[in-house]
Amino acid sequence: MPHHAPSPDPTTATLDALTAEGDVLERLVRGLDEEAWASPTPAAGWTVAHQIAHLAWTDEAASASLATPPETGDGPFTDYRRRFDADPSGHVDTTAADGAAAPPAELLERWCTSRARLDRDLRAAAAGTPGTFLWFGPPMGLRSMATARLMETWAHGQDVADTLGVRRPTSPGLRDICHLGVVTRDFAYRNNSLTPPTGQFRVDLHSPDGLRWTWGPDDDAVGTVRGPALDFCLLVTQRREVGALDLEFVGDEARRWAGIAQAFAGPPKAVMRGR
Repeated sequence: MPHHAPSPDPTTATLDALTAEGDVLERLVRGLDEEAWASPTPAAGWTVAHQIAHLAWTDEAASASLATPPETGDGPFTDYRRRFDADPSGHVDTTAADGAAAPPAELLERWCTSRARLDRDLRAAAAGTPGTFLWFGPPMGLRSMATARLMETWAHGQDVADTLGVRRPTSPGLRDICHLGVVTRDFAYRNNSLTPPTGQFRVDLHSPDGLRWTWGPDDDAVGTVRGPALDFCLLVTQRREVGALDLEFVGDEARRWAGIAQAFAGPPKAVMRGR
């Protein structure tokens, strides 16, 4: 009988997708001249350099989180959280601007080093008995941490791709990003001082290769979202406005969610566009 290699466990598959997404973005920015690094991106006030600096900072913060016991909160992540909590609406911009001030070659090396270290840290944690880890929003499990890093790398890579006028290959982690967008629904409501619905939404998406991905009940859903998975990812990462997406929202609550969906920690869209 033919031998079939075992499928990777879900966490390993997510980590592999994160690596692949970082590789795609690295290929986009490696070799850019200084003028291109200084090009403005769709995020107001952010250049390509700001995008990479933000990823370097968040990858460093994630490694610090993995090294900090969540029971005490006392460790390398402590200072990251303290500085963020002191200025939640401005600290992300400050750290991005600080990083973007470095020469492009130095900044790229910083990001490559931080993402390689985070990959080692995440895989080492996966080989053990991971629990939960501190973050700027609610604590997260290991796979959620990996998915969050995948989502951010993909989202900021979208900004860079839009700036350079290129189209990236389909991410192998697209379903993971969709899932994160679904499970952060209640966070998005509370982040906007709204009470989440008591029932679930039905989210019915089709992948770029024609697969159907669904979340929530067939019946008794309090709202429905339908359309392309890619468009849903662009929505929950706030990379496109609702009117530019081929998504259908059924029900008042689903339409409300469309305006506030947010798959990442930080201030709501009413305060600042997704970073």
